Amino acid sequence: MTGLFVRTVVVSLTAMACVAMPVKASDHLNYGMARVTDACRSPEVLGFITSGFGARAAGYLKMDIAIAEIRDMRQKRIVLRDKTRPVQREYCHATAITTDGEKRALWYLIERGFGFAGIGSNIEFCLSGLDPWSVYGAQCASLR
Repeated sequence: MTGLFVRTVVVSLTAMACVAMPVKASDHLNYGMARVTDACRSPEVLGFITSGFGARAAGYLKMDIAIAEIRDMRQKRIVLRDKTRPVQREYCHATAITTDGEKRALWYLIERGFGFAGIGSNIEFCLSGLDPWSVYGAQCASLR
């Protein structure tokens, strides 16, 4: 019986050694699915903001205004996911040109690991001067 047990343990350890992934020194910085991306320039993110603003402008602002163009997108800062922060956050800034011809500061936040069971993402955005109830603070302060 002891021989069977020893053989089982040896086979199990050998199998685990074959599929084990090497650990890199940077792994402790990138807990879970944290990653540095260029999401601030992502067409999907910018499309979500453009369509979302159109719906908000009509529903909440009661204005016939839309985002005509978004330019100069850049990441302002990133908070990577780790053992104390289960959600990765990327804070972005851009310039939005609206259909009334105005250039406005666009602040947006991309959150990963935000949804049910940590799967999914969330995008929040604010155009300076078009947040009459200061949902995101004065001049979009909470998204900066």
